[in-house]
Order: sequence, then structure tokens, then C-alpha cells
Amino acid sequence: MSQPVIHVVEDDAPLRVALIGLLDALGYRVKAYESAEAFLSHGAPQASDCIITDIQMSGLSGIELKRRLELSGVSTPVIMVTARTEAALHERAWASGAVCVLHKPFQEADLVRCIETALSG
Repeated sequence: MSQPVIHVVEDDAPLRVALIGLLDALGYRVKAYESAEAFLSHGAPQASDCIITDIQMSGLSGIELKRRLELSGVSTPVIMVTARTEAALHERAWASGAVCVLHKPFQEADLVRCIETALSG
């Protein structure tokens, strides 16, 4: 059985690189993008088992990305991460259908738990 493919959409390059390394070490196949627009333009949604996206990015936000995926019929589970602490933003992320919402910096164990939840659904 092939390993799940996880797409990372994160505009913070050091975090994107760290996530690639972590997910690769955990045995996942990983593809990463610096923006939601880059992710969408590569036709990646259809080839993904899970998407990890920042909420607050220049251009499309993670919440808007999730909305666009749903409108195009893609139901891939989405994990959202953010450094922002506003309760309303977290509520919007949950309301969009995110499987998990993590606050940066997050613990590796929390991310692993979210991925397991996303892939078990």
C-alpha cells in the first residue's frame, strides 16, 4: 500500500521546510507550495490525501482555499495552522470544515494526531 500524500501550503519558508522534513521522516509523501494559488495551479487537490495549510497568507487564505476546494468538489481533509490568536479566526477555520486547527508553534505530537484523524476519516 502506498504512503499517503500530504500537501503543505505555507508561505513561511522555514516552517514549510521543517514540515517537509518532519512529514518525510514520518514516512509520508510530501509536496509543498508557497501559496494557495501555487497549490491550485499545480492541480494538486485531486492527488492529495491530506492538506496542511496556513490560514493567514498573502493572496488566498487557508479558509478561502478550503472553500474553493469544496466548490470544486474536492473533499480532501484540511488541517489549518496559524500564529494568530483571535478566537473569531479560529471559529471561522473550524466552521469552514477544517479537521484540526493548530496554533503555531505547535507540538509534533499534535500535528501527528491531526494527520491521523484526517487520514482515518
